[in-house]
Amino acid sequence: MTEFKNATITKKANVYFEGKVTSRKIVCADGSKKTLGIMLPGEYDFTTNEHEVMEVLGGAMTVKFPNSDEWRTFGEGDTFAVPAGKTFKLKIAKVVDYCCSYG
Repeated sequence: MTEFKNATITKKANVYFEGKVTSRKIVCADGSKKTLGIMLPGEYDFTTNEHEVMEVLGGAMTVKFPNSDEWRTFGEGDTFAVPAGKTFKLKIAKVVDYCCSYG
């Protein structure tokens, strides 16, 4: 999917890590929730509130999943999921464009 139709977008950005990660909330007509965002180079820890599916739209991110010592790299067009209530780590070398789906 390259666009969202009949969606509500929150104008104010979610800003994390001193502005190095930003996103905007989207609620689709079917009630599904997503965020679209950008991550600048850095290392980040995120804790999920809900099940999340991350889609890399541009760039690449290296991910360390909960209960794993292995780092895996995901590039443009790749997706990965993280269960609710878990913390995962990201390493970003160059700007990443992403979409996160919840639920």
